[in-house]
Amino acid sequence: MPFKFHRLEIPDLILIEGQRFDDDRGFFAETYKMSQFVSYGISSPFVQDNWSHSIRGVLRGLHYQKHPKAQGKLVMVLRGQIFDVAVDIRKGSPTYGQWTGVTLKAEEFRMLYVPPGFAHGFCVLSNEADVLYKVTAEYSPELDRGIIWNDPEIGIRWPIADPLLSIKDAQLPPLRDADNNFLVD
Repeated sequence: MPFKFHRLEIPDLILIEGQRFDDDRGFFAETYKMSQFVSYGISSPFVQDNWSHSIRGVLRGLHYQKHPKAQGKLVMVLRGQIFDVAVDIRKGSPTYGQWTGVTLKAEEFRMLYVPPGFAHGFCVLSNEADVLYKVTAEYSPELDRGIIWNDPEIGIRWPIADPLLSIKDAQLPPLRDADNNFLVD
């Protein structure tokens, strides 16, 4: 079952369309096939899966993990709908500080690949959402970092005005003050 890969405005971000086969029993879909992902340049192995359940209005992010345990993420929605965002935080990148957002819905079976060097976050648009994301490095609390969701210098146009945030996410710094060791080669 082939996947379709689409580079977004920031070319390192990849929107992936999978195939779903529905019948009267339900559906079947492949969520990842290493050979196809590697052939499109997504070669880092995924080593951990994370599952997030959230209610409408929750905003999680913007998160990243520093080197040497920087994470690439493959984000998919199992139930509900989210607005998913990635911000380029690679110093020296021509798209540094720029963001891309896509709506991901469970019924559309699209995924977003966010490589290392990007901060990632999402907000929930449906009553509830279950989000699964595969990551290329295990969680490392000592390298876990983030950027405040409403940094005016980034200017993300979130589709919700007053999100529900964790205490941690509400206290994150703006990008200009973030602890970040990503550089473009």
